Amino acid sequence: MPVPNDGMTIAASWNALVNDKPEDNIFADYWLLNSLKQGEGFLPVAGGDVITASLEYALNGTVAFYSDTETISTTRSDVFDRAEYSWKEAAGTILQSDLEDAINQGSAKKFDLMDAKLKNLRSTLDDTLNASMFSDGTGSTGKEIGGFQLLISVTPTTGTVGTINAATFSFWRNQQTSGAQSASAFDNLRATMRTVYNLSSNGMAGKHPTNAVTTRAAFEGFEGLLLVNERFTDKSSADGGFKNEVLKYKGAKLSYDGDCLTGACYFYNPAFVKLAYLKGHWYKMNGPIRPANQTVDIYQVSARCNLIATNRRMLGVVSGIT
Repeated sequence: MPVPNDGMTIAASWNALVNDKPEDNIFADYWLLNSLKQGEGFLPVAGGDVITASLEYALNGTVAFYSDTETISTTRSDVFDRAEYSWKEAAGTILQSDLEDAINQGSAKKFDLMDAKLKNLRSTLDDTLNASMFSDGTGSTGKEIGGFQLLISVTPTTGTVGTINAATFSFWRNQQTSGAQSASAFDNLRATMRTVYNLSSNGMAGKHPTNAVTTRAAFEGFEGLLLVNERFTDKSSADGGFKNEVLKYKGAKLSYDGDCLTGACYFYNPAFVKLAYLKGHWYKMNGPIRPANQTVDIYQVSARCNLIATNRRMLGVVSGIT
């Protein structure tokens, strides 16, 4: 007897359900986005046509040694200015039909379809924003976020960031050094990381980078340079490595991100690089919108934000790691 589809036995029985929601087979751990969202790196802004960051960029030029009645300069010194960043927008939609609502109800509902769609949309926004936070800001015809390739450039003496030209103003340049190997893979990595970390620190007692993010290849290269750590907890098991979440360099949390520029290791402190967003417009949901000619509801989720630097000299990158 031919079987037109799944057969009588399967048709008469419910499938065994091993999970109560769709299992995520797509999304990753977005290290950069999540690390900035967890503290002072996530900055709400109450309006304004642009994002502005006030800067102190010069010494007072009137200070000098003098003798007795010698005149002291009263020339006004310009020591403050600001960087300006434009707002960037990202959005997506989901569609829920009346038929889907009717099917996804009662005892037939394995999981809430509407909630699952919204979760997927928010995760897709995470994926899009995290990738853009590593970009140079030229994607989507300049509509995307200006990311680390712009703010923490591998060519720090060129380019305009926050409307300030780094070629003209040396104070507005991030730190950079090459991590290319000399003889064997990653043989210069720790030395160049040390250089960039120290250059990105405001002296011994000042602020230092608190985070570093690189590629998985460079992360594993760094991990391979560390001393072997084996811990025996009982007769049947041993821990032969370092856990990712506790791996640090000079106190800075070191991790990898799939969106990171190949061969780069970025050092940053959320005090000086921030994900700024308009209040009330971070993953804002609008809807439902009901088209006149369809039996569907449309929901929109959007974000208005940008990645900004307030002190580029406190940011650094080891580039070209091999």
